[in-house]
Amino acid sequence: MNTLEEAKKAVIEDFSMYDEWLDKYEYLIELGRSLEPFPEEKKTEDRLIKGCQSRVWLEGEVSDGFLRFTADSDAIITKGIISLLISVYSGRTPSEIAADDFSFIEEIGLKENLSPTRANGLASMVETIKRIARENV
Repeated sequence: MNTLEEAKKAVIEDFSMYDEWLDKYEYLIELGRSLEPFPEEKKTEDRLIKGCQSRVWLEGEVSDGFLRFTADSDAIITKGIISLLISVYSGRTPSEIAADDFSFIEEIGLKENLSPTRANGLASMVETIKRIARENV
């Protein structure tokens, strides 16, 4: 598995291949479609991320010292965003995630190219991932 820095760099490179934000949204939609199925019975209130306009469920479980995330959303762009975050952070140690600054999100221009409600949802997803990591350090 690549390092966290390598994973973030790969995302930045992937996004830089597209000149238009419409193409970047299409890429996010593709990522959302590739997300592993999330069992219906896990779509519970305690896994629901607060602060998202769409419904986003996130679960983090520690296995062999690594935090693995699974998630789902009822909105395709949001599903792509959480898929992007999972692709970077799942399989990392809790301390590695908790110490990260998530700056690659700024570098790819994601936050400023989302509607205000989606940008708030992105911030809530990041905070939830950080919180889960901190709880498991």
